[in-house]
Amino acid sequence: MQVEQYDEVLGAQVSRQVMITRLATGLVQGVLLYLLYRAATINMWPATQPFLFMPLFMLVLLLPVVFISSVGHMTSRNVARWTAAAGVVLVVLALHEAWRSAGAVDLNYGFMGRPSQRVPSMLVIVFSGVFLYIAHALVMAGATDGKRIASYGSYFEVAWKLAVQLLFSAFFVGALWSVLWMGASLFDMIKLDFLQRLLMKPWFVAPVICFAFSCALHITDVRPSIVRGIRSLLLVLASWILPVAVVLIGGFLCTLPFTGLDGLWKTRFATSLLLTTVAVLVMLINCAFQNGQTAASLPIRIAARMAAILLLPLTGIAIYALGLRVHEYGWTSDRVVAAACLLVASCYAIGYQWAAHRYETWLVEIAPVNVGAAFLVLAVLLTLFTPIADPARIAVANQVARLEKGLVKADKFDYRYLRFDGQRYGQEALQQLVRQGVGTEPKVVSAKAAAVLKQMERWTPEIGKATVESVAANITMVPVSETLPASFIAQQWKESTDRPLPGCLTSENRECTALLLDANGDGQRDVMLINKDYGDGFLFLEQPGGLWVLSATLDIRCRPMLEALRKGRYQLVDPGLKAVNVGGLRLQFSPVYSYDDCNAIKPN
Repeated sequence: MQVEQYDEVLGAQVSRQVMITRLATGLVQGVLLYLLYRAATINMWPATQPFLFMPLFMLVLLLPVVFISSVGHMTSRNVARWTAAAGVVLVVLALHEAWRSAGAVDLNYGFMGRPSQRVPSMLVIVFSGVFLYIAHALVMAGATDGKRIASYGSYFEVAWKLAVQLLFSAFFVGALWSVLWMGASLFDMIKLDFLQRLLMKPWFVAPVICFAFSCALHITDVRPSIVRGIRSLLLVLASWILPVAVVLIGGFLCTLPFTGLDGLWKTRFATSLLLTTVAVLVMLINCAFQNGQTAASLPIRIAARMAAILLLPLTGIAIYALGLRVHEYGWTSDRVVAAACLLVASCYAIGYQWAAHRYETWLVEIAPVNVGAAFLVLAVLLTLFTPIADPARIAVANQVARLEKGLVKADKFDYRYLRFDGQRYGQEALQQLVRQGVGTEPKVVSAKAAAVLKQMERWTPEIGKATVESVAANITMVPVSETLPASFIAQQWKESTDRPLPGCLTSENRECTALLLDANGDGQRDVMLINKDYGDGFLFLEQPGGLWVLSATLDIRCRPMLEALRKGRYQLVDPGLKAVNVGGLRLQFSPVYSYDDCNAIKPN
């Protein structure tokens, strides 16, 4: 259907009744969100039933947007069918989320900042929104053309129009809220705080935000020509970023044969960075391509073709990077999600590569690739957020299998991951490990699994009280040929508020690096411990009688400095500044240095 026909249909369908329906829907949504919030805060029904509350929350949060966008563009029967189908998907996703989180440790800070396991995780909410956006664009385009599979022009019009609507509706809500707070501040200057207090009331906030969002959706919907003009401007501006991106990314790929991939792997986020680069390139290519019928200048056409070719090596390197991490450390939930993203990225990369080698056309073949990729994304999202390919289930099974095969030692295994990231699968796996144990040290596995099951906070410093054996296991010597003094390991460490100790001396499974050095020049070797997580240095001096006392700390502010110390690249020198003696206490000046100075340290 042509653009002019689309506008005529839109103008005929959007009426005063449609406006009232949309605004009323937004107001009802706000009221229902407030009621759910109140139920959660005072712990009353239905908040006491997660299998009821989560589906209700997802439906109230996301389904009204689908309904508002559908009204006026489809018949009442089709609106009801599509809204019901979208609701079923949301209920399925919410029920799975409630089931998988049952029994897991409550780490979720969900609805309006209130901690509650009853609220779906932000990941589920965001990806549910992405699913509905893609599916809604496909359904709306089909309704516009009167076919199940619409023309690419209709997909383009509907998808980009909906994106601009959502973007500017969010901007409208933000601008409105800023004006309200500005007014509240003005009234507060003259000692009238009624508006400020009103803006902090949930019963006012939720309805106003939802009503304003629905109002903005309606206004942008009845002015399609304005939305189309804004969209065209954004696409043209974004398309001119494409040549810059191609030069930078192409230069990066050309330097890899000379620099190697080691620097990329050391970032520890190579896969996510490469995936982001692929996503940016795909978006910019489509900004230039638009509906395939828009004229583009020669530089843009050349850049788009080159960008399509660059997708394949970027995706290949990302797959290789993920494979290395999985081979070394196994699967985690994040890596499963990354693998799913790479599947979609591969679809784009291969399809666009094929389109780029058809020189007689202006990348026309990417149109069916985009449509096919949209359906693939829907399928991937459904498998990830249902038991079919739940990332937590896959990750827990893989990590436990690695422990069983002896690929990870019992004292090095990350039991906390199962506890705090494994959802119900992790809890069940830990309980199984407590009962049976696995690997070459089943008793150690059982004890550590039992200890971590008692932990209710992710970063609680103690999993178990330290013993002589655990202190020795926690500390890694630099160099490895050195050994800690027996009196240091055997000492019973007690932490106090004025002398905090590193966790490796007081708790199990807290790692430190130890250096032996003569810090005070008395001819005796002192012990400096460096925390693994934070990098703070703790200097212990031996007193007469064999008692070790924490005497000083070392402020280590950046990773290059920390790595250099751990690799033994240091030397003891006299301080360049004198100390200040205050009542018998020596106060030492701490040097000031920039992060550029710190990062200039070469640990190798």
